[in-house]
Amino acid sequence: MKIDVNKLEWTREPLRFTISPEKIEIITKPHTDLWQRTYYHFRNDNAPVLQMSTEEKYFSFVVKTEFESKHRFDQCGVVVYLDSGNWLKGSIEYENEVFQHLGSVVTNNGYSDWAITEISASVKSMWYRLSRREDDFCIEYSADGKVFHQMRICHMWKAQNSICFGIYACSPEDSSFKATFSNMQITECLWLPHDGQAPDMT
Repeated sequence: MKIDVNKLEWTREPLRFTISPEKIEIITKPHTDLWQRTYYHFRNDNAPVLQMSTEEKYFSFVVKTEFESKHRFDQCGVVVYLDSGNWLKGSIEYENEVFQHLGSVVTNNGYSDWAITEISASVKSMWYRLSRREDDFCIEYSADGKVFHQMRICHMWKAQNSICFGIYACSPEDSSFKATFSNMQITECLWLPHDGQAPDMT
C-alpha cells in the first residue's frame, strides 16, 4: 500500500522541504542530530523527523533514499521516534571522500548505541525496509529495492501500542544537503517469524 503523505506529520521541520505523492525532498539544517548520552555524553534531539502513527503491530515500511551528502555525519534514512529518549534510526552517514557508514542507532530509556559497517562514499542511494513485530523491530537495506539484507534486530521498550515511524535527515556539523525519499509503501510484515516461533497474535 502506497503511503498517504497527508498522514505524515513533522516532529521538527528541516530548513526547507517539498512533499508530493511521488517524493519528499528535505534540505537539512546545520547542527541537527539524534543521540543520547552513551560514550560521547552529549544529548542531541533536534533532527527533522517526518512520521505517521499506527497501532498495527505487524507491518513493513519500505522507502528509497537518494542523498547529496558531502560533509561528515550528513545522514538520512528511516526512523521510529517515540520520544527524546526512545527511538531507532537506520541510515548512511557520510564520513569522507573514501567511505561512509551504513549503520543504525537504537535508543532505549535515554541511552543510544551505534552499529556500523563501512561502505564506499560513491554510494548515493539506498533502500530501507523497517519491520515491526509487536515491540521488536528489524531494519534492512537494499541497493535495488528487491534483495534486502539485515542491518539490525532490536527491542523498543516503549513500543507497546501506538508508535510513530517514517523518515529523517540531519547534518550534525556545519553542513546542509538534500535528501530525497520515494517509493514509500507499507506492506504486510515481511520480517517472517523464526522457524518454530508461535503464530502471530493479532
